[in-house]
Amino acid sequence: MPACPLRQARNPRIRNGQRVSRTDAQARAEDVARAAYGKLIAMLASRSGDIIAAEDALADSFVAALKTWPERGIPDKPEAWLLTVAKNRRTDQARKDARLVITDEANDMADTQAIEPEEAQLDERLKLMFVCAHPAIDETIRTPLMLQTVLGLEAEQIAKAFLIKPATMAQRLVRAKKKIKSAGIPFVVPEPEAYPERMSAVLEAVYGAYAVDWLEGDGDLSHEAFFLSNILAELDPENPEALGLTALIGLIESRRDARIHNGVLVPVPEQDVDLWDRPLIDRSASILTQASLKGRPGRFQLEAAIQSVHAARSVTGKTDWRALSQLYHGLMQAHPSIGGAVSRAAVVSEDAGPAEGLKMLDLIAFDGLDSYQPFHAVRAHCLSELGRVAEAAEAYNTALMLCTDEPSQRWLEKKTADLRKKMS
Repeated sequence: MPACPLRQARNPRIRNGQRVSRTDAQARAEDVARAAYGKLIAMLASRSGDIIAAEDALADSFVAALKTWPERGIPDKPEAWLLTVAKNRRTDQARKDARLVITDEANDMADTQAIEPEEAQLDERLKLMFVCAHPAIDETIRTPLMLQTVLGLEAEQIAKAFLIKPATMAQRLVRAKKKIKSAGIPFVVPEPEAYPERMSAVLEAVYGAYAVDWLEGDGDLSHEAFFLSNILAELDPENPEALGLTALIGLIESRRDARIHNGVLVPVPEQDVDLWDRPLIDRSASILTQASLKGRPGRFQLEAAIQSVHAARSVTGKTDWRALSQLYHGLMQAHPSIGGAVSRAAVVSEDAGPAEGLKMLDLIAFDGLDSYQPFHAVRAHCLSELGRVAEAAEAYNTALMLCTDEPSQRWLEKKTADLRKKMS
C-alpha cells in the first residue's frame, strides 16, 4: 500500500459543510483511513482487478480531501466522498488522463451519494480476501497480502510481524499484486469446495490483523478482525479452525477492558476478572466446543483452549498452570512458532519453577530470537525470580529497547524499577 498522504502532511477534518482548519480536516480523514481503507480498496479493486491502481486512486482521493475539505467542509458521508473521487480517478486513468480534476460537480455527487450497503462492502472484502488466497499466489505472501489490501496494514508493520526486512516485504507484495492482475484472477467468493485450499491463509490474515492492533492500534482494526472472524465462521461452519479462530479472538477480546490500567499493560494472570466480559467468554467457549466436536484439532483451536484456561480463573479464582503447560506442549508439537515457544517457557516457569522456564528459553532455536522482545522479558522474569538480578536487569533493558508499544514499555519500566529496589 502506498504511504498514506495523510501521514505526510498536516491537514483535514470537517463539519456539515462548514469551513474548518486543515488540522481538523486531516484528523477526520485519518479516522476514515483507519476505519475504511481496506473496505474502499476492496470495493475499488473488485471492479478493475488492479489492486495497485485502486491504491493509487484512493491515495489521490485522500490528497483531494486534504485540499478540498478545509474549504468545503467535511462531507456528511466521507467514505462515500472518497470512494466517488477514487472512482473518478480510475475513470481518468482509463482515459489515459493522469491528472485528477476535482470539480464542484464531483464534490456534490460524492457529498450526496451514499456508500454501498454494509452487505455489499462485506461481499467485496470477502472477494478480495479469497483473491489474495488464490492458488496462483505464492502461499508465503497470501497472508501478508490480505493484511495490506483488505485490512490496511503498512508493509513495515507486516514485515515486523513476519520478522523480515520492510523493503523485502514491500517488493513481494508488489509482485503479488501484479500477479493478480496479469493472471486475471476473478474477484469472486469461491464455491465451498474451494474453501479448504484458501481458508487457512484467510484465517491467518484475520488473526494477524487482530494481533497487530491488540496493543498498538486504536481498536478499529481488531474490531474489524473480530467481525470478519465471525463472518468466516458463518461462511464455513464445518471448518473447525474457522470456529476456533472466532473462539480465540472472542476470548482475548473479552479481556479488553482489563488489559491496560493507567496506561500500563496488565498481564493476563494479574487482570481483574470483574472487568472481563462474561457473556462473550461463555459464547466463545460454546463456539470452541462446537469446533472440538468436529474431531479435527488445529492451531486456532489449541490457542483458544489456552485462552479458555485463562478465562476459567474468573470462576475458579486461580490459573491452572499445568493445563496450560500441557496445551502449549501440544501446540508446539503440531504448530511450532517463536511466540509459542516463548509463551510455553513462561508457563513452565510458573508451573515448574523459573529454573525450568530458563532452561526452556535456552533451548529455543528460532531465527530472530535476539530481536524478539517477549523472549527477553520472560528471560528477565525468570532470572529475577532466581535472584540473578544483574542479569535480569540487563534482560529487561534489552526488552525495553525492543519494545514498540507504550503499555508494554510502561510495564517493563515498572518491572525494572522493582528490580532496582531489589538491588539496592
